[in-house]
Amino acid sequence: MFAFPVLLGDIGGTNARFAVLPAPGEPVHLLPRTLTADTPDPVGAITIALQGYEGAAPRSAMIAVATRVDAPAIRLTNASWVIDAEAIGKALGLERVTLVNDYTPVAASVTVLSEEKGDLAPIGSGRPEAGARVVLGPGTGLGVGALVPVEDRLAIVATEAGHIEFGPSTEEEAALWPHLERVGGRVSAEVVLSGPGMFRIAKAITAHRCVTCPYAKPNDVLTAAREGDEMAQAALDLFARWLGRYAGDMALTFESSGGVFIAGGIAPRMVDILQSGGFREAFDHKAPHEAWARKVPAFVIVNAEPALQGLAALVTNPGRFVFKSQGWTA
Repeated sequence: MFAFPVLLGDIGGTNARFAVLPAPGEPVHLLPRTLTADTPDPVGAITIALQGYEGAAPRSAMIAVATRVDAPAIRLTNASWVIDAEAIGKALGLERVTLVNDYTPVAASVTVLSEEKGDLAPIGSGRPEAGARVVLGPGTGLGVGALVPVEDRLAIVATEAGHIEFGPSTEEEAALWPHLERVGGRVSAEVVLSGPGMFRIAKAITAHRCVTCPYAKPNDVLTAAREGDEMAQAALDLFARWLGRYAGDMALTFESSGGVFIAGGIAPRMVDILQSGGFREAFDHKAPHEAWARKVPAFVIVNAEPALQGLAALVTNPGRFVFKSQGWTA
C-alpha cells in the first residue's frame, strides 16, 4: 500500500511531469512540467516542481520512466538522467519509491478515461469488446504496453515493442528506404514512429525527390503541413499510414478486441489526419484477419496527462492490477 499523499511522476526523454494525489478518490494536483535537459537529475526537477505546492508533503512516490525498468536505479533511453529510487526517497524524505515503465500507467489510464468525458477521439468504427487493450504512443520514442484481463484482475504488460524491426510494404516505400536514417544500423518502429522519426520521414522524402530539406526539427514538419506544404503533408500522411499498420500489428499481437489507444505527444496534434483514412486503412489491412481488424476500435488519447491519471489509478487500487515494478522502501 502507498502512504498518502503520493508523488506521481512521468519522466520521458524530453519532459518530466509530476503531480500529487492527496488521498484516494481526490483529484490529482498537477505540478509544473519541467524539461529533463534543465536539471542534472530527477531530484532537482522534483524539487523545482514542488516549489509552488502548498499541500501536505508527499510520503511516497510512484514514478513512470521511459525505459526498461529492471533495477531500482536505471538510466533513461533518450536522456542522460539516472532514476535512482533510493536517492529520490532519501532526498525527499519518502517512505517508499516505486518505479514502473512509462507505459504501465498509460495502460492503467484506459480504465478511467472515456470517450464520453472527452478523453478519447475515435479513429474509424468499432466498439470495445471484452479482451485485451493495447496502448502505444509516438513521442520522443515509441512506447507500447498492453492491459490483459486475467480472472478478476488486469495484468499490465510493459514492452519494448517500439524497437522491433520495421520495413517497407510497397514499391513506393521500398524506393524511400535507402534514404531513411538508420539508428544503430536499424530501422525500428521507433526510428520512424516518433518525433525524430517524423523528421526522418520528411528528410527521406526530400532526399528521394532530390531537393533540399526545408525543415530543421520535427515540429517544423507539423507546422508546414498545417500551412499547406505538400512535402510536409506527404510526410504526415506516410507517418499516419505507418502508425496505422504498426497499431494493427500490435492489435494482432495481443488480440486486443478491447481496443488500441494512441497516446504520446504527437497523435493529439494530428487527430484529423489520423481520422482521414490512411491510418485506418493500414490498420485494417491484416489479411487473413481483416474482418476481425475492422471490428477493433482505435482511439487517440487526447487527455493531456494520461500517465498521471493512470498512476493515480495504480496507487489508489494496486490490488486491481498486476504489473512489474522496482523500488526502494525506507
